[in-house]
Amino acid sequence: MTVEVSIDWKKEVLPVGRLHTSERNSATSFEYASEWIKRSDAFAIDPTALPLRAGAHHASSLFGVFQDCGPDRWGRVLIERSVRKGMHPGPLRHDLDYVLALEDNSRVGALRFSHDKAGTFLAHSVGKVPPLLRIGTLLNASNAVHEETETAEDLRYLLDLGSPLGGARPKSAIMLNDGRLAIAKFSKPDDTRDIAAGEILALTLAKKAGVNVAEHQLLSVQRKSVSLITRFDRSGDQRIPFLSGNTLLGLASNDPGAYTLLADGIRQFGDHIEQDLQEMWRRLIFSLLASNYDDHLRNHGFLMFKPGRWALSPAYDLNPVPGTERSRTPETPISEELVAPSIEMALEVASRFALTTTEVKKILKEVYQAISKWQEVGKKLGIKATTLHAYASAFENPFVTEVQKIMRI
Repeated sequence: MTVEVSIDWKKEVLPVGRLHTSERNSATSFEYASEWIKRSDAFAIDPTALPLRAGAHHASSLFGVFQDCGPDRWGRVLIERSVRKGMHPGPLRHDLDYVLALEDNSRVGALRFSHDKAGTFLAHSVGKVPPLLRIGTLLNASNAVHEETETAEDLRYLLDLGSPLGGARPKSAIMLNDGRLAIAKFSKPDDTRDIAAGEILALTLAKKAGVNVAEHQLLSVQRKSVSLITRFDRSGDQRIPFLSGNTLLGLASNDPGAYTLLADGIRQFGDHIEQDLQEMWRRLIFSLLASNYDDHLRNHGFLMFKPGRWALSPAYDLNPVPGTERSRTPETPISEELVAPSIEMALEVASRFALTTTEVKKILKEVYQAISKWQEVGKKLGIKATTLHAYASAFENPFVTEVQKIMRI
């Protein structure tokens, strides 16, 4: 299969290249369009795997930049169910098939796909992203999918209109009252704790700790918590190019990488380099103190505002995990040594994040003070006492104790 790849850039839709996938295996090739290479403001859409040059690039699987704008587990479930019901053509032989099944209007990032240069962008539905007032319908549809009782209409509403995004949690694109695009994340019927409330609590605490986070709010829909996250890859009608940490570093999706490697990537490809280095270390400390165990490289994002330079995106997918549910360490190691994380190790590598001793102490204090107010913040958010109790061990953990000893609190 061959598709034309375009990009929304500076209020124009520009042809950027041609992507080809093998019919026999997962091999993929991509070649930049000559008219793109000739532009004075041209840039590599994937700086590590697809450097800007003439000629074909080859890989054994789909390039990371295209995986980043495709669905993860939840989205794949919807797409596979829709194929079984005859709503979308099959078979699903290649990762690109899943990417192209998403609705173009709400796909993550700025890349767009078509069968030919004059063709309609894939996939195109006749509907629009659901407005906020339809969130109850979306919740019912996601519950039906979880219970395997979904109808074709449920799938059509979630997939054709609400384009699934990365991650395992049920979710949908949704249009806010002010016209901005957002993600609504729903609970699952078999959840043992309120994960949506936990995410909003963590994002709120992170903002208090000085972390740049995605805009967020906690809703109650049919007595269930829903986390609402405003999309940061849009500015009005303008799409903003997006890359995950995995793709920026050229790592496979199952490679844990390391925070220090992310620092190296920022130094090589970054826009606001010193600012983003320090922000990344602040996020590292916050993830430790808040037990953010959903901490993998696809949950670290980068946006492009200047050609070829990638700025750290607002933080997203911060999920505190209670002690009884933690069976492993955070997925992103602190350094390449891949040893058990600790605050001491974070201090040892702080210089790679352009931090002085004074700045390190300041960040530690600010993050610790924010985390210490988790109960107060939770109550202000209207989170139930039983839910807050379930998260106690997430915010009162050995890393917090380690900071207290270091700071002599």
